Amino acid sequence: MDLQLPKPILKGSKSLEECIYGRESVRSYKEKVIEIKEISQILWATQGKKGSKRTVPSAGATYPLEIYVTIKNKGYFYYNYSKHVLEYITDKDLSNKLVEASWNQHFIAEAYLNVIICAIFGRTIERYGQRGVRYVYIEVGHCAQNVHLEAVALGLCSVPIGAFEDDKVKEVLKLKKQIEPLYIIPIGHPK
Repeated sequence: MDLQLPKPILKGSKSLEECIYGRESVRSYKEKVIEIKEISQILWATQGKKGSKRTVPSAGATYPLEIYVTIKNKGYFYYNYSKHVLEYITDKDLSNKLVEASWNQHFIAEAYLNVIICAIFGRTIERYGQRGVRYVYIEVGHCAQNVHLEAVALGLCSVPIGAFEDDKVKEVLKLKKQIEPLYIIPIGHPK
């Protein structure tokens, strides 16, 4: 069952400076639900629509990033930015398999939400040649920072994970051949 996300709120209660100052990598989370309105805000920060553009800059507006999420006790979803909806893939909890594919970083399974940032490199390489690879990596950094700052703005915490076996993550998430996982970002309430 797809999840329609609430419209993002464009004015928060914390300043950007407070969010930058408060951002730190946290690997331990409370057993507490992240509300759908908060998930909506986080996903809007990753690739949300702003008219004809998105919330993250992209070289030549090639937009190579694809966002997937696991939500504890709800399943695995694809974020359709154009409709601001989570498209249901499965209700299976993939967190423990992600842990195994990520060299046993157990806090991935502890997090209520995992944002998995992936990319289709061909979208950017087609326009810029091999230099497009660099542009994709730059873009994933922009996207990840938005996620971390939005998490802080919502009173949540997160950590960027790049240490995983790409092929195993692709297998766990059943990603198409051209989609490459670049970051796993566990998010939860701080202990």
